[in-house]
Amino acid sequence: MIRALLIDDEPKNNRILKLMLEEFCPQVKIEGQADNAEDGVTLIRDTGPDLVFLDIEMPYGSGFDLLDKLKPVSFEIIFITAFNNYSLKAIKYSALDYLLKPVNIDELIAAVTKASDKLATRNINARIENLLYNLKRPQQGLQKIALPSKEGYVFVSLTDIIRCEAKSGYTTFFIKDMEKIISSKNIKEYEPLLTDDTFFRIHNSHIVNLNYVKKYHRGRGGFLEMEDGAMIEVATRRKDELMARFGLS
Repeated sequence: MIRALLIDDEPKNNRILKLMLEEFCPQVKIEGQADNAEDGVTLIRDTGPDLVFLDIEMPYGSGFDLLDKLKPVSFEIIFITAFNNYSLKAIKYSALDYLLKPVNIDELIAAVTKASDKLATRNINARIENLLYNLKRPQQGLQKIALPSKEGYVFVSLTDIIRCEAKSGYTTFFIKDMEKIISSKNIKEYEPLLTDDTFFRIHNSHIVNLNYVKKYHRGRGGFLEMEDGAMIEVATRRKDELMARFGLS
């Protein structure tokens, strides 16, 4: 049984989410509710939950402020929000989860399942620290991404990622001065997180950091020679955009 709390400033949302959890996620037991961050801090300290469904925008502080006050934490978080903004990208970078209002049943079930799996690893604090680190530096862009390892997660600076390669539903990250990291997530899940001018998807199976491109070899689409020695084919349909990134025609 997963002991959970609902923290949202709209009582109607709490009622609806509680009903959805009772019907579709019976492994979750709701042990309390709060309608602001201040009361949420007290409720969490009093009950010691396994999982918190946490609204981001609330009176008396945001959901992020709540987490900052509670560090270190021992529970999993599923953020609930009506706003699709910068914060959500930071959440994904930190291997945390969120649901957009109105909550979709299938997405709720998937989020609860993932939270249940993560409870076994109990490495939430490292992910929270990464989230807060990124949120406090929006002018600099997101700095680190959480990648799964055998022990939990490795937090990697985006500037150190040389390239990503997809194979059989997995994604391999090749990282400067580190061993490669294999993630069970599809490369399509990482593509939205690697969207600034640094990264470019040159092929269905490859995303590269353009700062590590050593040489371009001509051909129909051509090949990129990377600083780690890899030779990667460029899809013909991606060639023109790639050339434009380097100011070439």
